[in-house]
Amino acid sequence: MPLPIINSIASWVLKQRIHQIELFLKYPHEVQNELLLNLIRNCEKTVIGNKYDFASIKNYEAFAERVPISAYEDLEPMIEETRKGYQNIFWHTPIKWFAKSSGTTNAKSKFIPVSNEALEDCHYKGSKDLLCMYLNNNENSEMFLGKSLRLGGSSQIYENNNTFFGDLSAILIENMPMWAEFSSTPSNKTSLMSEWEAKLTAIINETKQENVTSFAGVPSWILVLMNRILQETGKSNLIELWPNLEVYFHGGVSFEPYREQYKSLLPKSDFKYYEIYNASEGFFAIQDLNYSNDLLLMLDYGIFYEFIPMETFGTTHQKTIRLNDVELHKNYAVVITTNAGLWRYLIGDTVRFTSLKPYRIRVSGRTKHYINVFGEELMVENTDMALATTCKNFNCEVKDYTVAPIFMHGKEKGAHEWIIEFSKCPDDVKAFEQELDKTLQSLNSDYEAKRYNNMTLNLLKINVARENLFYDWLKTKNKLGGQNKIPRLSNQRDYLEQLLEMNQQ
Repeated sequence: MPLPIINSIASWVLKQRIHQIELFLKYPHEVQNELLLNLIRNCEKTVIGNKYDFASIKNYEAFAERVPISAYEDLEPMIEETRKGYQNIFWHTPIKWFAKSSGTTNAKSKFIPVSNEALEDCHYKGSKDLLCMYLNNNENSEMFLGKSLRLGGSSQIYENNNTFFGDLSAILIENMPMWAEFSSTPSNKTSLMSEWEAKLTAIINETKQENVTSFAGVPSWILVLMNRILQETGKSNLIELWPNLEVYFHGGVSFEPYREQYKSLLPKSDFKYYEIYNASEGFFAIQDLNYSNDLLLMLDYGIFYEFIPMETFGTTHQKTIRLNDVELHKNYAVVITTNAGLWRYLIGDTVRFTSLKPYRIRVSGRTKHYINVFGEELMVENTDMALATTCKNFNCEVKDYTVAPIFMHGKEKGAHEWIIEFSKCPDDVKAFEQELDKTLQSLNSDYEAKRYNNMTLNLLKINVARENLFYDWLKTKNKLGGQNKIPRLSNQRDYLEQLLEMNQQ
């Protein structure tokens, strides 16, 4: 079949989805309420359904009163039972896939259940809807005349008691429908390679002769690949290699630090960037307009949404509200109930609504301090534990510290920059740097992946603070004493730059 005909058919099929999207745009609360009740009815006879007597729950109020808000640590025992092969615990159909990601306080990694329903009605549906919206907004698109260059995680799929775990991207590739594989490059075999250097070389060899019309992947990883492609081909920008490139689909980390670098690599006036908001737990929102930073919240993916206003989050006055009670421009912690058996699960993200008709959001941060500029998801628990372990090995003591990213610039890799005030300084700061970096890798698998062969992140950098630097800095903010604390991790350099300047005084 000629490619122009394939392009026309694909565009027609995907655009039919617009009518279904219009339904939840018109009746958002009815769609969400029906979805919640269906999830409850399906799981009445599961272990968790019996525990909370799902059979007697007839409305949201009873559901919210009976089922508590949960974090990963609360669900971990049930998830581990399912990973051992036991079923019908928190979801009514067998779950054999688990998306591995880091960030828990008591383990190197967490394993998020991915049901068949979540695969088909959430993750893949979201991918199709992304294409649907893009094509609906760009009727002259010729994206399907070429291929999409995808860059997923570097983990393979691993088996454990007849269940399987790996990066979400690897799970999606493993279960990918034929139509998606046909329109993608590199091959599944290459995409699932675990050795990053070999994988990068294989991707370049496979794709440089293809007619690549779109990119899909996390900005920091894609940037590494782009620079390597230019190095290998001798081209000055990617349009020289792939003149029909028209769009980059991105998500996972903030795009803002990379935007200008992408513009220099893709110097095409009508080139488009489309953002998505997805995670191991589900596919949540999609940019539905050209040249917009707002994301349409998708309400028919088997995910029921609740929100906790951040002004009450973590307090005795914490309250949870439904979609119909949210307000514009306020920050909310996101709580989800999903078709993979996550019940009132706190995913750790915060969002704010930029529109209520329809519901559009922007991801505003995390419920805890973190650094996720490069997809490393570095948490305070990781840095606290790594410092404690390293200090013990070096017989030194830390008084205060903060960490911020060193952003990628051109072909220069990113890194983390620390400023640490020691009450007892290590004899060899450079050796301390290296040991701290290794310890962080052992605690956080995502950081470890980004540090592998310095592909995305270079070795961390430590600045030794003068005595009382953090005290003096808090004093300038009129924040001495009380509950005021040093912000340990930040995705921006504001705090760090102020401290570095004061450190020279």
